[in-house]
Amino acid sequence: MGFDGTEMSPRLHSLLTRLQPAGVILFARNIASGEQTHRLLNECQSCVAPRLFTCVDMEGGRVDRFRNVSGPAPSAADVFATGNRKLYRRHGKTIGESCRALGFNTDFAPVVDLAFEASRSVMSSRAVSDNPKQATIYAREFLAGLRSASVLGAIKHFPGLGEANLDTHHELPNVEKPWNKLWPADMAPYRALRRESPLILVGHAAYPAVTRDRTPASLSKKWITDVLRKKIGYRGLVVSDDLEMGGVLKAAPIEQAAVEHIRAGGDLCLICRIEENVIRSYEALVKEAERDSKFARRAKESVARVLASKRNSRS
Repeated sequence: MGFDGTEMSPRLHSLLTRLQPAGVILFARNIASGEQTHRLLNECQSCVAPRLFTCVDMEGGRVDRFRNVSGPAPSAADVFATGNRKLYRRHGKTIGESCRALGFNTDFAPVVDLAFEASRSVMSSRAVSDNPKQATIYAREFLAGLRSASVLGAIKHFPGLGEANLDTHHELPNVEKPWNKLWPADMAPYRALRRESPLILVGHAAYPAVTRDRTPASLSKKWITDVLRKKIGYRGLVVSDDLEMGGVLKAAPIEQAAVEHIRAGGDLCLICRIEENVIRSYEALVKEAERDSKFARRAKESVARVLASKRNSRS
């Protein structure tokens, strides 16, 4: 869950204590200084019994939450343009060290969407190459850099936004690409990095040529369970992109989206700002687990996977 403000408030303290979330995510709006950020994350942790995932979106370039604290970081595309794998890893390590210094242990990066023309206006310097092997090389080194700083990485946005010409923050893109073109291209980085990425973040785009409907991948059992878990064999944590984004809200109210993400095989629902949305989604998950024993079993699988990940990644 995310929230507004740069300090712990009685309301936030109460919410964290009641919900015991798996993690918190901060944005530039929450980050005023290094000392303040570290204190805020420690105060969040003091409200929650298990170790929190303390998360941030920190890619460099356009997606740079630390710009006002530590100065700008280069974009993935700028680093990739050097052709120097040592710098790819250094990019991850430098960002990872900044994360740790501020108190973060999880970074929702790197992007492995392919840099196709269709998405260029949306993704710009966030995507590094239209060649899946090259995108994988950069991501592998970036993840290794994060890991050397004891920070968990997350590749995104499964199964790929390279052909999405609408911004999922506001719209639900329809990617018309068929399976036989998605599998060898857009999904190649996920197959190659399935044992190296602690988390995979699922995007809010529909792939009607694969699913025969307009269900976003983030709510799709076919994509999360059948493809990512079974066909690709991914064993790490699956997290939704922000469920407050327009792309998914075009398909379902937020509390329904949270339930459907878990039902589809996801482990973590990301809700980045509005307290009411966090509470409604939490209550909907609890209610569905009480109503439906099959859903309760599905949720317990994710709880076990999340707690095991926290034990294994403790640093």
